[in-house]
Amino acid sequence: MRPHPWRLLLLLRFHSRSKHLHIPTPLSLSHPLHPRHLSTPLFHNPSFRPFSSSVLSIEPKDSNHIVVLTDIFSKSSTSDEIKLELDSNNIVITHDLVARVLQRLGSAPDAARRFFGYVSERGSERLSSKSYNWMLGILGSNGCVKEFWDLVEVMRRKGYGVKKGASVRALERFEREGLGSDVEGLREIYASGSVDDSVEKVCSQVCKVVRGEVWGDEVEKCLRELNVSYSSELVSMVLGSLGSEPNKALIFFRWIQESNLFEHDEGSYNAMVRVLGREDCVEKFWRMADEMRGAGFEMARETYIEVLGQFVKRKMIKDAVDLYEFAMGGANKPSIQDFTFLLRKVVVNKELDMDLVLKVIQAFTEGGNVLTDSNVDAVLKSLTSVGRLGECNKILKAMEEGGFLPSDTLRSKIAFQLSSKGEKEEANEFVDTMEAFGSSSNNKIWASLVEGYCVAGHLDEALDCFQKMVEKEGGPCVAYAVELLVNAYCNKNRAMDACKLVIDMINEKQLKPSHSTYKLLTSKVLVQGGLKEALKLLGCMKVDGFPPFLDPFIDYLSKTGTADEARLFLEGMTVKRVPSTAVFVRVFEAYLKAGRHNEAHNLLSKCPRYIRNHADILDLFFTMRSEAAAATTCVAA
Repeated sequence: MRPHPWRLLLLLRFHSRSKHLHIPTPLSLSHPLHPRHLSTPLFHNPSFRPFSSSVLSIEPKDSNHIVVLTDIFSKSSTSDEIKLELDSNNIVITHDLVARVLQRLGSAPDAARRFFGYVSERGSERLSSKSYNWMLGILGSNGCVKEFWDLVEVMRRKGYGVKKGASVRALERFEREGLGSDVEGLREIYASGSVDDSVEKVCSQVCKVVRGEVWGDEVEKCLRELNVSYSSELVSMVLGSLGSEPNKALIFFRWIQESNLFEHDEGSYNAMVRVLGREDCVEKFWRMADEMRGAGFEMARETYIEVLGQFVKRKMIKDAVDLYEFAMGGANKPSIQDFTFLLRKVVVNKELDMDLVLKVIQAFTEGGNVLTDSNVDAVLKSLTSVGRLGECNKILKAMEEGGFLPSDTLRSKIAFQLSSKGEKEEANEFVDTMEAFGSSSNNKIWASLVEGYCVAGHLDEALDCFQKMVEKEGGPCVAYAVELLVNAYCNKNRAMDACKLVIDMINEKQLKPSHSTYKLLTSKVLVQGGLKEALKLLGCMKVDGFPPFLDPFIDYLSKTGTADEARLFLEGMTVKRVPSTAVFVRVFEAYLKAGRHNEAHNLLSKCPRYIRNHADILDLFFTMRSEAAAATTCVAA
């Protein structure tokens, strides 16, 4: 019997040593075509149709999911509550994950029951022989005898054998509790040879034959002699075991159906797709994925995750995007988290390919999804991680095409990040773009730009940005930005420059600084000896209706201020005709406490009569004279 031509085609590509095969290849392989441009498939299948677009989903594997699942099923929760927690943590339950969670729940039978039952009700295909044996070991080792034997019966009907690990754990408990009949019953399972009929054992036998030599009549003969009854799980297991030899797996896949030994279903198709989801089989992968859909089957989320992970790992970003498009065109659409994950991988690729970015966004939005701030924020973090934040304008424009309009909070955050990273041109472009969107809070964006430049220590850029802000938004709207700028100038010991800027803006642009800005700037200017500038600020505070800030003036005068300077300050404090007596008292107290009696007398001589004759003022000087006289007497004695 001569092998079918399609198997020959695979063999000729797979084995150059196939010298005994002399049948000419029916199709030239020198110029392989991408599946999207094929009019006919490589292996004929009447249900095959040209590439369209299909299902799938993405999720990076995370060992923390084991911990999360353990916690979820350790509590008594309803199915809806469990589903909500799984979705919120973006957890996909796979064969491997089931086994690892059960392994962790070995000493918690109640939690293990809940988990095993939940998976069984919603996706029994995810419960492999390995998972059944873990559950069996948990029941046996925890003394759940009746449940143990019930599960053994279920496994027998499924063709699963009891593995040594589960048997040993159960035997230890049975023997310890003196359950003689159960011990004998478990031993009889092995004596009957039921383990030899397990799916794993049969899989091993089939794989041994397939791997033994180059596919041909002898291999097919040996497979028939095994007299195997192929189930979906067995076929999937064989294909997975042959994963390192994808061409042999594909030949086996075709042979069992063509030989009428098995009619492929969704499980076996998915297993074959997972095997082909690798760099050296990508063309076959796309053909098989499309054939699967043409046959009416969907790609499982588990398959999508595994294949996408391989594509991303191998930097096959274009194929990863095509896979996402394929998935969004099917019934099992990827989640929002999947979209964000993929888009982040696209933007950190070696070169930013905006065509791929647009394809992902278009597939996402055409699938009925809406772009949100959190999606964009995650992508911007990825851009920042590879030093490409300046490219954010391109991403935002692509998002805009998908109907996205960033919130004022996100706009402010982006503005700050751009300016704090010194991306001046990109920051200006960003502002222009945002103004084109239209916003009632553009002043917040400008303030964030000023803040970013201040944080970066780029005061010239901060000032330039602030002046543009004043021109566009008006003086009364920029109080917060003024404070940021004043703080930055003061931190650079440039309080005088900041004071001049503020005074000019007040006079020319009707700037209205906050009270805290006035107080900070006044203190810093006086430290640098700028009484005249501080007095100008004092006058502006009065005009804006803020109470005067006396402390820094009093401190300055007590240490270095002259009587004339004190008089200027007191005149600046005038509300109607003269300042309150309390202010005079504080100034005199400060002079006398600092021991500057001469300046106190000089100031007193320049004061109006009602101040010189005021009882509180007279008391201050009388006390000062009495203390001085007492000190002189003590010295003389």
